[in-house]
Amino acid sequence: MSLAHQPQPLKSSVSLGALTISPPVVLAPMAGITSPPFRQLCRRQGCGLAVTELTSAEGLARGQAKTLHFLETWPAERPLAAHIYGRDPDIMARAAAVAESLGRFDSIDINAGCPVPKIMRRGEGAGLLRDPNHLKRVVQAVCAAVKLPVTVKTRVGLAANRINISEVAQALEEGGAAAIFLHGRVAAKRHAGPPDWSLIARIKQERSIPIFGNGGITSADEALRLWRENGVDGIMIGRAAIGNPWLFAEIACRLENRPWTPPTPAERVEALLEMLDGLIKLAELEQRHRRRLRYSAEESACMQFRTHASLLLRGRPHQRVLMQRLMSFHSVADVRATLHEIFC
Repeated sequence: MSLAHQPQPLKSSVSLGALTISPPVVLAPMAGITSPPFRQLCRRQGCGLAVTELTSAEGLARGQAKTLHFLETWPAERPLAAHIYGRDPDIMARAAAVAESLGRFDSIDINAGCPVPKIMRRGEGAGLLRDPNHLKRVVQAVCAAVKLPVTVKTRVGLAANRINISEVAQALEEGGAAAIFLHGRVAAKRHAGPPDWSLIARIKQERSIPIFGNGGITSADEALRLWRENGVDGIMIGRAAIGNPWLFAEIACRLENRPWTPPTPAERVEALLEMLDGLIKLAELEQRHRRRLRYSAEESACMQFRTHASLLLRGRPHQRVLMQRLMSFHSVADVRATLHEIFC
């Protein structure tokens, strides 16, 4: 049996300087998804660390109000990481310093894995994987600019024939990164196909800093199996949490050998409506930064909520009809009525 497949004891916490991630189960940054209300819900369910949406370093360095809006936070979210992207070491350092100065965050997370073409063309996100030495300079600059621990979210490579994660991980550790959140797919695949967890396990063996595995986790059973078999320090969960933030609670219960009781339909509705209220408050804050808004705060929040609600409908009777209704509601009353019809 290879080292990668020997069952390993699971850690109850991981410390990165003054930051303790307990349990070491992290909510991945997702554009348009991981806003404060959703992050807060996941934290309440047992997520050990949440990460903000992708935030432009250039916008932060310039002090742009619309960019700073991405770093709005709720008190109950912490511990929380500010997730920034860019290419220029000086701009990234300035952006990290701005995020730290807000006093809302417990770590800075650098994006070196976003596969969106327009970001990669600028040498940002996964585009940073083309030059590990430059990425090292980015990490060094950010580490020098802040006192908070600095982590990096990245991928195993750009394409199947351009897997350079060993070189990248070495550069990250030498640059001062406190931990790596490693997605097991190459950038060219985005979220298609199975992630290569054997590469994640290999990097765990090669490096001395904590490695969190990410990619392809859809259930608590799968999360614990991949975590245990590959010997990583923790896991990061992204799309599986959309529509099912209770996944974190189930994993936390399993880690502590406690029985897991799924939420009742009424509890699900209550949690989702609380999140919708938070989205409305967030939209009201956004109105301060934008002069022209096509929709009211309530309408904007309801439209953003559709992504979460649509995933809750998978496999349910009359899914298509309910989805059509979801695409048309614009008020809290519409959402409340639909959720009660689905779950209660």
